[in-house]
Amino acid sequence: MPPAEAAARHAALLAAYHTPSTGLFKKIDSTLRGQPAAELAETVRVLRAGGHRGLAIVAPAFPDTGRTTIGGVIHLNGQRLEQTPLWARDHSYPTADLPAVLRAAGLRVAQADLATIRAGLAALLREALDSDIDALVCDAETPSDLAIIADVTRRHSAELFWIGTGGLAQALARPGEPAAIMPVDVTGGILFVVGSIAEASRAAAAVLSADETVTSVAILPATLRAGPADPAWQAASAVIATTLDAGQDVLVAIAADAGSADLSQGAILARQLARLLQPAAPHIGALFATGGETALALLDALGVTGMRMIEEIEPGVPLGVTRGALTVPVITKAGAFGDGGTLHRCLSHLRRLRPETPS
Repeated sequence: MPPAEAAARHAALLAAYHTPSTGLFKKIDSTLRGQPAAELAETVRVLRAGGHRGLAIVAPAFPDTGRTTIGGVIHLNGQRLEQTPLWARDHSYPTADLPAVLRAAGLRVAQADLATIRAGLAALLREALDSDIDALVCDAETPSDLAIIADVTRRHSAELFWIGTGGLAQALARPGEPAAIMPVDVTGGILFVVGSIAEASRAAAAVLSADETVTSVAILPATLRAGPADPAWQAASAVIATTLDAGQDVLVAIAADAGSADLSQGAILARQLARLLQPAAPHIGALFATGGETALALLDALGVTGMRMIEEIEPGVPLGVTRGALTVPVITKAGAFGDGGTLHRCLSHLRRLRPETPS
């Protein structure tokens, strides 16, 4: 969405769901895709109009997935985000310098560097709360840095709100007694769907496709654009359903071609891939989907209305059980999360959930 439209959507959501006594956490993309600055500016405006102090604590680091914030700048695996292929492929701003991005959206910004965070943050936070500052950008290099931010700011929840990713969310969620992991069974073939063109997902798909126990099916974008009448579409759909029905595991990926980098086609291709996979639904024993648009389109097409979360396989890679028309174990992953071995490790995890065959 353009900035103004995204901001208006946020204002409507706040009006519908937020109350003054309810804490607020705004989830953003860890690499600043979308319109987080405009959304944040509108969130501050709405909260202030409702009598809330509305100081934004901005901490998008997710160290367990390689995302850190140093000097107010987002880094990916130690490299400035602007210098990565991820940024070159998809970005909303001219820089990943958070204070600069937020100031360009009209926000008054203060910054807490690593030394300030590790010294306890409290003094700078009090100063920000007592001033006209809209947003406090916090550096974080480790989970311990995020824990400090969470512990100090949580005491002032009536005056502020949080903006971050899964790293900050995890730090804010006070862990209590470990929850018992509910039993999950995988009965049938496991379907892996890779719609992301991120390097991490492509590398992981290549590792999985080298496993001779997995049937790999590459779908050309041209086939998806052609639709169900295309013979290649029909053949691929039949092979996937038949293989899963036989209890074998399948990897489905959108094949790379000259148009793969055209991100404007991403949502369309994801929806078409979901249509192609619909006939396989009755034969799916477990599901893995990577790429946000791919996962959303696929789960919608399969009639999934929600997920009951079970556990985290590795940082940023959760396992749940779908709700709705289809009830199967499901793993989802952001396209740029993980490494070359992530998909194969997820395969091994899901295979361990298969009931043992009686001897």
